[in-house]
Formats: sequence, C-alpha cells, structure tokens
Amino acid sequence: MPRSSRPDNMEAARFARVRDARSAETAEDYVEAIADLIAERGQCRVTDLAAWFGVSHVTVSRTIGRLADRQPPLVRTERHKPVELTIAGRRLAARAKTRHQTCVRFLIALGLDRATAETDAEGIEHHVSAHTLRLFRRFADERGA
Repeated sequence: MPRSSRPDNMEAARFARVRDARSAETAEDYVEAIADLIAERGQCRVTDLAAWFGVSHVTVSRTIGRLADRQPPLVRTERHKPVELTIAGRRLAARAKTRHQTCVRFLIALGLDRATAETDAEGIEHHVSAHTLRLFRRFADERGA
C-alpha cells in the first residue's frame, strides 16, 4: 500500500518533537558548557566559550544574548564581565549533564569506548525521550556501566 505524501498525526508529532529538540540543543549545550567552565575555572567568559565550541566570539555573544533574553533567562552577562547562569540556567545545565552522562553510560554498556561514547552522546542526548532515557539508565545500571 503506497504511503500518502502527507504525514499523519503521529508523523507530524514526531517531526515536531525533533524540531523542539533541535531548538533546545544550543541552549542545553551552552548552559552545560558554562557550568563546566565555572566549575573548572571559577568563571566563564565569552572567549572561553568561543574556544570550547570552536566558534567566533561574535557567534557566542549572539547566542548568549538569546539565552539572556529567553523567558526565563538562562544567563546573566554584562559587557567585559563573566557569564553567569541564572537559577533556570543552572537547573537546565544539571538536567543536560545528567542526560549526557546517562547516554555515555548506555553507550559504554553497549561496548563503545569512552571517547566514541562521549562524541555520540553529544547528539543523542538532545533527542531521546524521557522514557528512552530511563531505559538507557536501567540498561547501563544492569551492566554496571
């Protein structure tokens, strides 16, 4: 039976979920990096993030501006001052870190080496559902990863 060229409601919902995950991906990556840099260095500057992500200072500045303008704001920043996470930013960073660690543990439990697992988890962590993440966690726990 040939498929219709129009997606049904289930397909449309899947595509919407992927679009939402992609739009949240940058925010999650940035707040997680900011939290890591603050933990490692005591502060986070735009130049640190530019080096971290391998992008220009301008790209980081624009992204930080968008994160500061969100409701609720995820970061606070002033010109020539370190970037700080708001309470909402710290919460999102913690959730993103946990998702990342769960994906890494799952991939290692499958038999991947840590370096590959870290790289692959970077894409997976933003696109798995809470249910899938729970299954990843259970699988990794059962295998002691």
